[in-house]
Amino acid sequence: MTASPCWHLYMLKTAAGHLYTGITTDVVRRFAEHSEGVRGAKALRGKGPLTLLHHEAVGARGDALRLEAQVKRLSPAGKRAWLEARCPGCTDTD
Repeated sequence: MTASPCWHLYMLKTAAGHLYTGITTDVVRRFAEHSEGVRGAKALRGKGPLTLLHHEAVGARGDALRLEAQVKRLSPAGKRAWLEARCPGCTDTD
């Protein structure tokens, strides 16, 4: 039996300072796709340059989807507080 891939939650910051949250099994590949604007999320097209602020291994896809939904429901201030709790100093560049 093949092992399931490990899913990661990541958070990007746009040039305007907006935060974007997503999940993937390959953070480097997904960040490159977002940065190129070809295969990335439509919400990020033309919003660069993008900065990868944070990523963390979550585990199973279902767990990653639940965490992503939880973070996306937060207000912008809530997202920054969530990020600061996990990555002190990550929001200092605002």
